[in-house]
Parts: sequence; structure tokens; C-alpha cells
Amino acid sequence: MTSAPPTIDVLSARFGAVFEHFDDGDDLFAPDAFFDLNMPVWRFQLEGGAAFGAQLRSIAHGPVRLDVLRTVATSSGFVTEHEEHQDVDGEDHSARRMWLCEVRDGRITETVGYCSGEWDAALRARHATEAPMVRP
Repeated sequence: MTSAPPTIDVLSARFGAVFEHFDDGDDLFAPDAFFDLNMPVWRFQLEGGAAFGAQLRSIAHGPVRLDVLRTVATSSGFVTEHEEHQDVDGEDHSARRMWLCEVRDGRITETVGYCSGEWDAALRARHATEAPMVRP
């Protein structure tokens, strides 16, 4: 008997955990998984979970907590929205990200991510004053 493939909610949660633990997602990503990362002023591409894990480790400044805000199924995978909080020298830095993830045989094969960049307390306060949100 074979086990059922993981659901998108399971894959999305496991993907989020990679950001908190900086691991390579060995059981999550296909060996040749492709990562296309888009940030406010930079873009880069990586291949393989080990390269992605190494990149996360290289940019980490402290412990990370990640909240999966929502995950929506697509015909070939899912879209997930994250909010990350990172302790940087005792200060909370936050970032919002949207990921389009392609899945094959129960593993993530490709991700395209868009990130807001890190916001410190001063930027969040300025934003609350200058561009208050209508919804959370």
C-alpha cells in the first residue's frame, strides 16, 4: 500500500518551517527544485534545496517565526502568503512574502517568491501613519 501524497496545507506548513529552521527541505523539495527569489531591489535564482537552505542561513540575523497567512490551491501546486518575524539584536524585523509553488509527485519542484523586504519598528510606525491599512 502506498501513502497518499501530502496535501497543499501540509506542504505549505513544511515550506514555512524551512524558513524557521533554515533546513534544506530534503523530503520537501525535488532534488532539482528551482527557486526564483524577487526582493525589492534584487533578484536571484537557486537550484536545489541545499542551495536554498544555505541562502536562508546566510541572511539570518536571529531567530525566525513565520506565520502562514493563507494557502490557495492552483492546478499544479499552491500559492502561499507568509509573514516572517526575525529577532535582529532584540528588535523585530518583519517581511511579507508571496510564493507560487509548483508540485509534482508530492514534492515542491519550483518556487517563485516575492518579498516586501525587512521592515523594522520605525518603518512599520511610519507606514501606519502615512498609509494606514483598511484590513489587517
